[in-house]
Amino acid sequence: MSRFRLSPTREQEAMLAEHCRHARFVWNLALEQWSMWRQGRRTRPPRYVEQARQLTDARADNGWLRLGSQMVQQQALRDFAQAVSNFFAGTHRRPTWRKEGVNEGFRIVGGAAQRVERLNRRWARVLIPKVGWVRLRLSRPLPERRSYRVTCDRSGRWHIAFAAIPPPIAAPGTGEIVGIDRGIAVSATLSTGEMLKCPDLNDSETSRLRRLQRRLARCQRGSSRRAKVRRSIARLKARGADRRKDWVEKTSTAIARRFDIIRVESLHIRNMTRSASGTVKAPGRRVAQKRGLNRGILANGWGQLVTRLEQKAAGRVERVPAAYTSQTCSRCRYSAPENRKSQAVFECRACGYRANADVNAAVNIAAGRSVTARGADAVLSAQKREPQLTTSA
Repeated sequence: MSRFRLSPTREQEAMLAEHCRHARFVWNLALEQWSMWRQGRRTRPPRYVEQARQLTDARADNGWLRLGSQMVQQQALRDFAQAVSNFFAGTHRRPTWRKEGVNEGFRIVGGAAQRVERLNRRWARVLIPKVGWVRLRLSRPLPERRSYRVTCDRSGRWHIAFAAIPPPIAAPGTGEIVGIDRGIAVSATLSTGEMLKCPDLNDSETSRLRRLQRRLARCQRGSSRRAKVRRSIARLKARGADRRKDWVEKTSTAIARRFDIIRVESLHIRNMTRSASGTVKAPGRRVAQKRGLNRGILANGWGQLVTRLEQKAAGRVERVPAAYTSQTCSRCRYSAPENRKSQAVFECRACGYRANADVNAAVNIAAGRSVTARGADAVLSAQKREPQLTTSA
């Protein structure tokens, strides 16, 4: 996806928001019908053709829906049908309800998606049905496009994303292998000894975010002042998210260009970031600490980095079991919890090898070995050779 920033006028913003409301209404209505079939209250699941016919009747009976774009509303039904197919194929999760202020967007497919004109070096414009020509900032070259999606984030910024599959980055052909260890204090540590840190909000921005959150707690629900504070918080968080995405893009591109094979830990991030609150009968323990750990994992872009590496270096990313990689000596292969003296210091109790703990773990990942609790190596069958990596203490 190639995403660009839109610059609509106030009238165009109102019309874009109306398109989002119509797409959300149609999606939720289709989801309600499908949920009724899942609960046994319908004899058969609704199909797209039947729902499109119902949409035509609904537009005839409701003037507010008829004022919207039929193309946008029908595409929401097609997107829902595809989401259901993906769910039954096991590739995606179950379709969920779209909420106001959270899932704001709609998609345009076909010939209408081709109506994009370049104005100059910095600006272009796109023709959106029933909205007109909307300017967009050219932060990169326009790709070959077959469809696009218009979205609005929580901070009120409008974006357009063109569906384009860029070619993967070619391997350098040097035969080099790298291991990547992901952490909280250091976002990504390479087996070459490099330590990469994902940028986040600075100290002043963090302090302002805390002040705004305290102010939000004192605002009355439903008031205009509360909405204004929420928008300010969303802008700050969007700034941190933009920095994180920019870092992920640049880091993944640099790694894909430098190394032939990239090995990362096989982590289930969704399970690792689940809440520890528990239930009323069985409340969780150390919930605040676990919440802070979850924020640290998500703020370092663990999942985004690996996802973009797999897309840019297609077929060259290997996942290695993460068990005991941080407790095993990369030289003598001795594994013990006492080897890791602290978060940053690793000292082998057997051979005395001393190094940074994250670098030592990255070297184990680059070697492609998972370690059992007894300390025995289990070399991955798919890997035919091991890298010759050296690290300094």
